[in-house]
Parts: sequence; structure tokens; C-alpha cells
Amino acid sequence: MVNEPRVNDLTFQAATVNGSGSQSANLVLTRAIFSMGIPVAPKNVFPSNIEGLPTWYQLRISPRGYQAAKGDPDLLVALNPATWQQDLASMRPGGAVVHEEAYSTAGAREDLVYYPVPFAKLAKSEITSDTLRKQLTNMIYVGVVAHLLDIPQEAIETGVKRQFLTKPKAWEVNLQAVEVGRRYAESSLEKRDGFRLEAMTGQTEGLVLLEGNQAAALGALMGGCTVLAWYPITPSSSLCEYVIAYADRFRLDAATGEKKIAVVQAEDEMAAVGMAIGAGWAGARAMTSSSGPGISLMAEFAGLAYYAEIPVVIFDVQRIGPSTGLPTRTSQGDVTFVQGISHGDTRHVVLLPGSVAECYEFGMAAFDLADRLQTPVFVLSDLDLGMNLWMSEKLTYPEEPFDRGKVLSKEDLERLEGQWARYRDVDGDGIPYRTLPGTDHPAAGYFTRGSGHDEEARYTEGADAYARNMDRLLLKYDTARAVVPSPVTEGPGSEVGVIAYGSTHAAVVEARDELRERGLEIDYLRIRALPLNGEVTDFVRRHEHVYVVEQNRDGQMYDLLRLHLPSELAGKLRSIRHYDGRPIPAEAVSRPLLELEGVPA
Repeated sequence: MVNEPRVNDLTFQAATVNGSGSQSANLVLTRAIFSMGIPVAPKNVFPSNIEGLPTWYQLRISPRGYQAAKGDPDLLVALNPATWQQDLASMRPGGAVVHEEAYSTAGAREDLVYYPVPFAKLAKSEITSDTLRKQLTNMIYVGVVAHLLDIPQEAIETGVKRQFLTKPKAWEVNLQAVEVGRRYAESSLEKRDGFRLEAMTGQTEGLVLLEGNQAAALGALMGGCTVLAWYPITPSSSLCEYVIAYADRFRLDAATGEKKIAVVQAEDEMAAVGMAIGAGWAGARAMTSSSGPGISLMAEFAGLAYYAEIPVVIFDVQRIGPSTGLPTRTSQGDVTFVQGISHGDTRHVVLLPGSVAECYEFGMAAFDLADRLQTPVFVLSDLDLGMNLWMSEKLTYPEEPFDRGKVLSKEDLERLEGQWARYRDVDGDGIPYRTLPGTDHPAAGYFTRGSGHDEEARYTEGADAYARNMDRLLLKYDTARAVVPSPVTEGPGSEVGVIAYGSTHAAVVEARDELRERGLEIDYLRIRALPLNGEVTDFVRRHEHVYVVEQNRDGQMYDLLRLHLPSELAGKLRSIRHYDGRPIPAEAVSRPLLELEGVPA
């Protein structure tokens, strides 16, 4: 079977066992192909144990640069006998399968090309190190795939050197293992499929491969974070680990070697957010990071920071829930929870990055917003955006100074003759003035309370004082509508619109192209923050139907939009939901939209 040529347009999948070292091999392939100027979009599907369960790595190769998941693979490397039949069933017709030769193909699908390779025998005979044999077996399949797809040796060398950047001694042994696979494929495998790669220009120039958690960590440091309190949890841990690693390199006093950031791994998530809030009260730019179960434990402290008006930044890298859920699967299931987390009337500012670059930008902006609004600011990423590599423009160095908001200095207090009130709205925007501990003026101090308080921060259970305070907090939330990142709108002005947010953006971009090819042009608004503003209302007003696409079961943004919109507009909304834990593909957007719009298949 020799299929029609398919150049630079396929989905590769490696089916292996968690803990076998396959991730390094997969990333070598990814970086090698990217170095050829070919757009890539990797997705890692891994179990929530440390070792032994099935894991899949899917690499989408697209000449148009699409970043959404594609679905069923075209080229499979099968090295897990436990999922052999399942993996074959997932293949697209006409696909190619590289597999351990011991796996039986008797009765297997006849619409696939099979390339049996004696990986175990090759590893035993060619790799002398007993300790490295298991890991280097994966590099053998890199060599086989490189031969089948025409990936040049210099690209593989680039991938190996980039993957093992800090371990140059590992370059030679890994390249030797790659060569074992390449030599075997050249001598023993006859090319019988149409997939191949060719170097491209104009697609990846100026781009880098970054994880969202990596970018968010850089953003936090560029945003002036000086206190990180955290507790490990998937998929958030790497964000904090990146903060620590970058701080060790870039936040050291050159003369003394003293660290310019305080990092505390707390005993649990409650302690972590409590420490961060305390640091924010003291004037530091402080953060914590977690995922759904950890955020759940932060509810009471989040209410304290909201009501006492203390700036703090909380990253939530979302995963499947409820409860423990599926810890290593992606979701957008925390939106309504985080927006109102705490008991009582609470509304939080939430940033919704839709790209790696925005993880960086919003990681910075969150600290300015927290200070300016004197409130917790949540940054909602997800496992797909946070833990997978994405193509991105290079990150830009910040040019604007920090915005610390309404902070009264000693000189300010002297000018005011000490007459100020911590919770009084002076400017009509709901945002009061504050002082920082240690300000050298007798009038600088005040009591910070999570209980009832009046404008002067005095304890009270007075009904009128409580109502005034809550109304002012609501006014401050309305003020936030004008300062949080605005929605991004695209489209020629058609009758049909789509609203999405976060990592769903990649699927919508591709789906719009698919729909255009079917004759259906749609406009697109991407929400980047809560609270929502008037631009969202205007977008809905201009369209007959508006589809809200998101990755949760209940249509959480759909519900928030209906609460935001006037009743005569809310009926225009329709909900499209994807919630199986896998990154949303374009088909999950285009297929239901075509059906609902009555476009013939």
C-alpha cells in the first residue's frame, strides 16, 4: 500500500508506558521538526501515576500552523502491548504503524501500513548500558521515524542538543541510539506510506516553543513577584517550579548572592494562600498557584482577601473535576467557581489567557490589577495550555513601571494632616486608599478585618455600614470592567458569532477556516477577563445567533453571559461544550455549529 503523498500534514502519536523515558524522545522529534521550519502542536496525554500506566504523546504537524488537537493519528509508534489493539483502532485509514515486531498483526486492520521493528533486540545488542537501555530504546524509534519521514540528521542533532541543553554529555549516547534506529530502517524497511516532511520557510521564523506554565512564571517574575507560597499539585506544580528556577538565575543580588524572592512550600493549600495574602497585606507582590482541589481549600481565605481588600495573585491551572477527578486531563470547569469563590456576595477578577504569550502578559498584569483594585486576581489557565508546548511569538520585555495603586506615603499623610479612612471611596470608583505597614506616620495604621467594618476600618455590625461597604465593593467590580484585558473581536460582520476563551481559542481559529470552506462565515469574540464589559453585549446584539464554546459540561461561561446580558439578548446564545478531558479539536466546534445552523453535511 502506497498512499498519495502527504507533505508536512499529519498527526504522529507515540503510545508508550509512563516512566519509560519516552517524553525525551518525543520532544527531540518535536524540536527537530520545528527546527525544519514546520509548525508543530504537541499534546501529552499521561496518567496520574508515576510509572507503569499507558501514556500517549500526540504531535500535530500542520503546514497552516494549526495548534488545536487533531484527534486520530496518521503515524503511530506502538510500544505498549497493553494498548496495542486500542491504538490500532484509533488510527485513520491509510495510516502507518511502527511497532515492536513481537506484536501480532494477525487479523489486524488491512487499511494500515505496518513497520515491524525489533526494538527490544536492537536495544539489547546495540546499547551497552544496562541503566540507560530502557530510556534509549525510545531514541531508537526517533531514528526509525526520522528515516520514514525524511527528517535530516542535522535536524535530529538540533533536537537532541536542545532537549539535553544542560547535559551535553548525553548528546553522543542519544545520537548513537537514534543512529541504530535509522540504520535499521534504511536496511530493513521499505517505505510504503505517503507521509514525509520537507523544510519550510515563513511559518516558524521568530517563534519559540514554550509551555504556558513556563510563560506564566516568567510573567510573574517580570510583574514583580517577591513572595511565592505554594503546595504541589498537578498540573500547577511546574508553574511554581519554573518561578523558582528562573528566580535562582535572575533574582539574585549580584554582589551578595542573596535571593530577592521568598519561596515557601507550605503544608497545604490553605496555608499557602494565607501566607500569600499576609505578604500582600504587608506590601509584597505575592502569589500562589494551584488547581481545582487546592483552589477549593482556599475559599475562605479568598473571601477574606476580597472583603478586607488585600491584593494577591492566584493562578489556577484547571483540570478535570469534581473532587480528585482526572488529575492529568484538561478542563475549563472552574470558571463560575472561581468568579464567586467564598460564601456571601463575592465577585472576583479573573484573567483568561488564550495563548502562551498571554500567560506571560497576564502573569505580569495580574499583579498590577491586584494592587490597583486591592483585591485577589485569579489567572485561569488549564492543563493543555499550561503543560504542553505551544508555538509562540518571543516574549517582550516590559516597558511600563509597576502600578501599585492608591498607596499613601508618609508625605501624602502629612499633606492630608492624617485625615483619611481606609475604606472610604474618595474618587467615586469604589477603590479606597491604603497604607503599607511600616509607613512612618502616626495616622498610617488601621485594623484589617474580615468581620464587619465601616469606612474608618472600625468594627461594626451596623446594617447601614455593611450595606455601604458591599455597594462600594460592587462599584469597584464595575470599575474593573474598564481596566481588565478587553475582548478580542475578529470577523467580517456576519450573522453568526462565536464566543470562546482560554485554550479553546486554538480550536475556534481552525474551525472558522473549516466553516468558511463550507460557506459559513462566522465572527469571533474571545473573552479575556471577568468581569465582562459592554463590548460583549454589543457583539451579541450584532448577531442573530451566538455560540458559546467551552470545555466544561455545564456551559459555565454561557451561564455567566446570560446573567450579564439584557433578557432580550440572552436568547440569542447557544452552548457548545466539550468535556471529556482531552484538548478540544476544531471538529468539536465546527460539527455541532454546522448542524445547528442547518448546513448540509
